[in-house]
Amino acid sequence: MENAAGNRTRRQLLKQCTLIALAVIGGSAFGALEGTAPVILVVGYSLSAEYGIARGKGWVALLEQQLAEQKISAKVVNASISGETTSGGRSRLPALLKRHAPAIVILELGSNDALRGFPLAMTRDNLAFMARSAREAGARVILLGMQMPPNYGRKYAADFVAMFTDVAHAERATLVPFLLRGVADVPNAEANFQPDRIHPRQEAQPTMLANVWQALKPLLH
Repeated sequence: MENAAGNRTRRQLLKQCTLIALAVIGGSAFGALEGTAPVILVVGYSLSAEYGIARGKGWVALLEQQLAEQKISAKVVNASISGETTSGGRSRLPALLKRHAPAIVILELGSNDALRGFPLAMTRDNLAFMARSAREAGARVILLGMQMPPNYGRKYAADFVAMFTDVAHAERATLVPFLLRGVADVPNAEANFQPDRIHPRQEAQPTMLANVWQALKPLLH
């Protein structure tokens, strides 16, 4: 009887120690209990694909550097393609989720749909599908919002901005209202862009990262 009671006590102590150890590990390694760094998956278009700038100088590459500097265990996978639409992202996402099993998915899509004149309802549906699919796969989702130039019309521009807010709210995603805040909405903003006046220069990438980091940092802990 005494041996049985002693064994139960030892098992209880071992269980308590194990739970404490797991809590410590989980709190210090971004939830990576198996020794593999959690994946941050970025699915976007040219603004995330380093269009027109030197390789390794875009905001996604700078994110990877910042994580390393702050000793945050995470792997960044940049699956962005210049010219990508939400339909393209929607078709590619299931395979990306299966391959990388990301902890966080950053969606930066929608503007190319507008440039091609696609219906906002279709863009909204695609973004919602991607956010929902990522969440159901166990990832937290960050949605990067954008704005359209005034020549698209006041109503369209307002509806485009509202679309990101609506999707983020409906799919419980974290929203970055405007990826180009501090780049496109400042005096002499044209100096921040390449000659096409669409793609930010290399010098603007740290500002873009700062906008994303503000939403990403809380999710890393």
